[in-house]
Amino acid sequence: MSQSPLSTFGLTHIAIGVSDLDRAFAFYEKVFGMVEVYRNESFIQAQTPGSRDVILFERSPEKAGETGGIAHFGFRLQHPSAIEEAEGLIHHAGGTVVERGEFVPGEPYIFARDPDGYLIEVWFEIPTSVDPVFPTDEE
Repeated sequence: MSQSPLSTFGLTHIAIGVSDLDRAFAFYEKVFGMVEVYRNESFIQAQTPGSRDVILFERSPEKAGETGGIAHFGFRLQHPSAIEEAEGLIHHAGGTVVERGEFVPGEPYIFARDPDGYLIEVWFEIPTSVDPVFPTDEE
């Protein structure tokens, strides 16, 4: 007899070690619109508007940029045309684009490094039948 999986809200946050809390938060605020929801001397909890996506920036200079087995984490775009804006925002906020392309025609992606060296994927993917409904600018 197999057990049922836990009932959760899904993956609710990722915590990353950073060398400078304010610099790390500023990058994600400028590029992805993250909003600070809690701060103390050790960490900043930030969330993307209208979602449960949370990044916890932990003051940890000795671990900054270490991935601990995480290859990358990603932000999915609502529109494929936003890839140009994403690239500009990443550069403006102090990040570096390391790869750009298309997975298939019409599904562009960028891989970029944030100021601490974490690899971030920014991409557009044509919705599938199992995707949640994402809000769009047209609604």
